[in-house]
Amino acid sequence: MGRTPLDSVDVQIGYLRWKIVKNGYEPIETAFGGWWPQNEDIRLDTLGAGPANMVHVPGGTYRFWSADPVELQDYWIDKYEVTNQEYKAFVDAGGYQNQAYWKEPFVMQDRTLSWEEAIALLRDKTGQPGPSTWELGSFPQGQAKYPVGGISWYEAAAYAEFAGKSLPTIYHWKKAADGRGPLQNDATVLSNLNGEGPARVGQFQGLGGFGTYDMAGNVREWCWNQSGNQRYIVGGAWNDPEWGFAVVHRLMPFDRSETNGFRCVKYTADLAQSVTNAIDPFTFSRDLTKEKPISDEVFQIYKRFFLYDTTALNAVVKSVDESMAHWRKETVTFDAAYGNERVIAQLYLPRNVVAPYQTVIYFPTSAAFSAISSDNPAEMALIDFIPRTGRALVLPVLKGMFERQDREWRSGARGFRDIFIQMVKDFRRTIDYLQTREDIDSNRLAYMGASGGGRLGPIFTAVEQRLKASVLIWGGLTPPQMGKLPDEVNPINFAPRSRVPVLMINGRYDINLPLETSQRPLFRLLGAPEKDKRHAIIAGAHVTPMNEVIKETLNWLDRYLGPVQRQVQTSKK
Repeated sequence: MGRTPLDSVDVQIGYLRWKIVKNGYEPIETAFGGWWPQNEDIRLDTLGAGPANMVHVPGGTYRFWSADPVELQDYWIDKYEVTNQEYKAFVDAGGYQNQAYWKEPFVMQDRTLSWEEAIALLRDKTGQPGPSTWELGSFPQGQAKYPVGGISWYEAAAYAEFAGKSLPTIYHWKKAADGRGPLQNDATVLSNLNGEGPARVGQFQGLGGFGTYDMAGNVREWCWNQSGNQRYIVGGAWNDPEWGFAVVHRLMPFDRSETNGFRCVKYTADLAQSVTNAIDPFTFSRDLTKEKPISDEVFQIYKRFFLYDTTALNAVVKSVDESMAHWRKETVTFDAAYGNERVIAQLYLPRNVVAPYQTVIYFPTSAAFSAISSDNPAEMALIDFIPRTGRALVLPVLKGMFERQDREWRSGARGFRDIFIQMVKDFRRTIDYLQTREDIDSNRLAYMGASGGGRLGPIFTAVEQRLKASVLIWGGLTPPQMGKLPDEVNPINFAPRSRVPVLMINGRYDINLPLETSQRPLFRLLGAPEKDKRHAIIAGAHVTPMNEVIKETLNWLDRYLGPVQRQVQTSKK
């Protein structure tokens, strides 16, 4: 583009990758979305001045969610996650036999373990010292450059000590991940999320704002700070959805799941105690259990906001895709209940099942508000079990989602309210359309929502009476740190009026929607009879193992929609 300083250069808005070079200095690779940050000097380091394979991150004030802001000094962070090959050097050097590297007390369930007790737990599949994913003290063949996984927090901290580095605090990790500007959705699209397994470090091109790779996806990464008796682990893994990058988890420090990895930092100054202390930025500023729903009289007024005139749908089947083994896909459009807009609906119709089909209408996660196309949503990996097991799945593109993005919902609480009222109307119009199809059993419709769809689901099920069951995955009352929703669209006011049989599925250790202060208060508010309510609490954080989600969901749908009637295959003689 030229030599700095550059003046009057037009740059396209979007996710851009930059490279800055100068003779005698280390080049900088960076990426960010939208625009170049204002009033920021970019410092180049002289060749060889920094640690090998680490990138420089400038200091400054950083705030992690609602925690108090902290001041950070400049530091270095690994460009890539620690690999199997690098960790093998630690194992071969006797890392599991040298107590000097293991500086933190071993604590399990509030009991301090001896050195011998703790080290005996840190074994591979064959009983040798090493990560839980290894065998015979070594990593799988051909995976030297893959990130090490199956690592407890204690093992990560010991390796960092061996390497002359440190585990990053949550502040240092998050600042490096946030980068110089908003990465939008593009960085996660280019990372190893929604995948089938870990990949060689740097293979995916999700470049961070300071030159790091794989901070989104591949393996989750341990951080130094604790909360209670747990430690933070962040970044999402290969089997997490795209929005898993933004989810902050806490795990017991002895957890050795295959998705657990790490990277290291090197500090240029001693750390203040405020940065290394235990931290819990998720304490709610309001006690949601004490907030009361509005009266029935006021609710009846609010409910009218979601009414609309019944007009012609003018539905059109835009495309049909027969390429999938377990379903056929139809893309349909029809008139919205307002303006001159068209609603898009993606229908996944099961094969080898007798029509008319039971149908699940799905409200997606927040990824739908940044992704640009509903044609092949990454989230399909989370929900394809519905058509695979014999029910139709409908993904309506509601106002503000995918191709119908609308920035008004970001303008504030009132902007969100106005958009959300249109979203509910779109949802109801989707049911209007389904009732016109002979291959859909409109008497067996269910709502399913995940994360944001789990939080907002009670509004849909309170307003729409044609649903026979509801599944709220990873939902709860909206955390106060997200702002107080207007009464007209606050689930607190709708949950008691939602009487459809409801299944809630949550992670016991979800710090975004905590069990006692978010999940259980919503479950208690839901108006379904007690015999028609179930709260399935699964071991996990905000995103829980999908096998448990699938089992609970299918059992619930079988109970309230009835078993799926499959076609009987007959042979001709």
